Amino acid sequence: MTGRVVLVTGGSRGIGLACARTFSERGDRVVVTYANTLPEFAKIESNDTLITRRCDVTSNDDVEETYTFIEEHLGPVEVLVCSAGITEDGLLARMSDERWDRVIATDLTGCFRATRRAIGPMMRARNGRIILISSVVAYMGNAGQTNYAAAKAGLVGFARSLAREVASRAITVNVVAPGLIKTDMLAALDDGQRSALTGRVPLGRLGTPEEIAAAIQFLASPEAAYITGTVLSIDGGLGMGN
Repeated sequence: MTGRVVLVTGGSRGIGLACARTFSERGDRVVVTYANTLPEFAKIESNDTLITRRCDVTSNDDVEETYTFIEEHLGPVEVLVCSAGITEDGLLARMSDERWDRVIATDLTGCFRATRRAIGPMMRARNGRIILISSVVAYMGNAGQTNYAAAKAGLVGFARSLAREVASRAITVNVVAPGLIKTDMLAALDDGQRSALTGRVPLGRLGTPEEIAAAIQFLASPEAAYITGTVLSIDGGLGMGN
């Protein structure tokens, strides 16, 4: 077998699924985790370079079991893409502790767990790529998403601090901040709602998961070896790189 060992958390759909397919098509060996829904490719494709594993990133045991499986069957993780995330929207005045905690636990702490487990082998190998998926909401804010925005903004500080910790071992840590992307969440909106959202984007359209995956593929490549601690906005100009 050839290619790097890549772990994509939260790859059952959308951006995570597009990332998994992109890495696999380029010859990498990809393990994709999902919490509840099996990735679509597992149902319709037969590809030995794509392996699915159920993993709840809020569980230390699940994360450890996933890494142990990967290391025993493929080798150490060389590229980590943290895509696992949820939304539980609501105005802060009526937000329950449980709703806040679930989003922080999945979107921020889950990333911490997956990244912490990857760091040791990467440091020993003196090589590694870590890409965290944040959101335009992290720096623009959005009413009803204080929990989501806090988690996604937290990823930026986390990544930049970690980038300084591991740079001497040739490990890069970067963040991608997508804007309005054609995912299941937007598909659930009616035409009027989608049109209103699209009207806010200077390029006048929604992005695609494949466009996000292409940027992540670049950040994981040898050509991006001198890029670390950066936040790459991919939002059609919506946030203008804030």
